[in-house]
Amino acid sequence: MDKRTEYRMRDRILDLLSDTEIAKTSTAEAATALAKGTEYIDLDALDEGVHTATGPVDSAGHMLPRSAVHAATWDKILAMLAARSA
Repeated sequence: MDKRTEYRMRDRILDLLSDTEIAKTSTAEAATALAKGTEYIDLDALDEGVHTATGPVDSAGHMLPRSAVHAATWDKILAMLAARSA
């Protein structure tokens, strides 16, 4: 995926988030590490899909953990990623 397309997809994903989800995501980013077993999407590498942390992962402000969003939002994000790769 070229950078322009990736930026547009990232913006579309972020547009799905409610204010509460954005706040939770910001809190998760402030922690700077995702715990082992956390499912997340790297917003800088959307073509890699969903990751599961096998140990602490430095979030560096660009990870979207599944725990930060509602199940319905997560499902919409996965559908967007699947449609992009289809």
